[in-house]
Amino acid sequence: MEGIRRAPDRGYTLTPEQTITALQNALRYIPEKWHEQLAAEFMQELRTHGRIYGYRFRPEGDLKAKPVDEYQGCCIEGKAFQVMIDNNLSFDIALYPYELVTYGETGQVCQNWMQYRLIMQYLEILTDEQTLVIESGHPLGLFHSPPDAPRVIITNSMMIGQFDNQHDWHIAAQMGVANYGQMTAGGWMYIGPQGIVHGTFNTLLNAGRLKLGIPQDKDLRGHLFVSSGLGGMSGAQPRAAEIAGAVSIIAEVDKSRIDTRYNQGWVGHITADIREAYHIASLAMQQQEACSIAYHGNVVDLLEYAEQKNISIELLSDQTSCHAVYEGGYCPVRLTFEERTHMLHESPERFRQLVDLSLQRHFEVIKKLVARGTYFFDYGNSFMKAIYDAGVKEISRNGIDEKDGFIWPSYVEDIMGPQLFDYGYGPFRWICLSGKHEDLIKTDHAAMECIDVNRRGQDLDNYNWIRDAEKNQLVVGTSPHSLSGCRRSAEYSTSLQ
Repeated sequence: MEGIRRAPDRGYTLTPEQTITALQNALRYIPEKWHEQLAAEFMQELRTHGRIYGYRFRPEGDLKAKPVDEYQGCCIEGKAFQVMIDNNLSFDIALYPYELVTYGETGQVCQNWMQYRLIMQYLEILTDEQTLVIESGHPLGLFHSPPDAPRVIITNSMMIGQFDNQHDWHIAAQMGVANYGQMTAGGWMYIGPQGIVHGTFNTLLNAGRLKLGIPQDKDLRGHLFVSSGLGGMSGAQPRAAEIAGAVSIIAEVDKSRIDTRYNQGWVGHITADIREAYHIASLAMQQQEACSIAYHGNVVDLLEYAEQKNISIELLSDQTSCHAVYEGGYCPVRLTFEERTHMLHESPERFRQLVDLSLQRHFEVIKKLVARGTYFFDYGNSFMKAIYDAGVKEISRNGIDEKDGFIWPSYVEDIMGPQLFDYGYGPFRWICLSGKHEDLIKTDHAAMECIDVNRRGQDLDNYNWIRDAEKNQLVVGTSPHSLSGCRRSAEYSTSLQ
């Protein structure tokens, strides 16, 4: 379908023997009488995409999730999982729907469309005395289990020992034996960027309280946050910053991702002019107004301009997909998104070189900004590890290796840990399977009834978050809501069940 993002070529690097295994792994799902015809087709996919997706087996159209009662099944859990899988693969959710990638550049529901078909078939016949076991997208089958056992058990990319590295994982993925599921893609529970909106909201608000002296009852009005990425997870940044009252500039090289967030109302302004981006931000800060700006361009250019013009950036982070830094998750400075995609296919080694050079520049400009007072935090995307791997040993704490961590803090150790996780707060999310808006409102009220707003500042933040959920309009795809900083308790879980 026109206008739908497609994954770049992941690269075909298998030996002849490994290629035979890759074809066998894909053909095992197909009746033998069609092997000869499909072997050639799958070989073409492998050579041109670096993966076998089995495109011909993808259902037609948009796999938009339906209300749970419209799915076939022998138990509510089996039908619910079908809702979530289709939600992960719908056009308005998935990053690369045709390649089964939900978010994070490489996070897949499963490896190919043959697996999708089999998984959905198993879920239709799953009973409350069975468990479906999945290994990297491959359904092993249904196993007898008690009613209180998990209905599905999933593992993804369990690489061990000497093979636990990017090179060997890439080979395993090509061969069809490893699926990178991210956190909620291969776990079938992605709820759009909403889940991380709340986490990012908490991160930014508490960073302001810790580092900028913001009072507990105030927000980030008049303060600037700069970062990069408007994808499936990173796309939460401008919305979270706006809800927290801040002014944000988020760099993104892929215009389609900017357009997605703009059409969803998650970013307020779009510009490809660096000067205009900072001008809009300056006016909003002066007027104490929340404002979100998408800069269509590279974050290195954005930061180097700020450093050269002595523009103060108070809060700084990065959410490019650095776990897949050489697979397109990080776009080198001076390359357009289209040039990046072309080079991945035509000259992957040159692409790696440009990524390393760009990461080195990225490090240097952040170092200068931090020296001037900017608070930079790593947001768990392997950014600092990618810089280290690019040859910048200076980023390591001991100056030798990465074993003692890095010179800048992560959001967990500096913000979310001491403010939230150390007190037992953690993620909690729920899905309104009926798809009815009035049912989602009921769950919101149930959640609010469980929160003691006088216990701690975080509890008041959570209460206000759910209270304002309607106003903030965060639902994308199915009808989910999330409290990324709720405090777990038996009463809480029971009330929302």
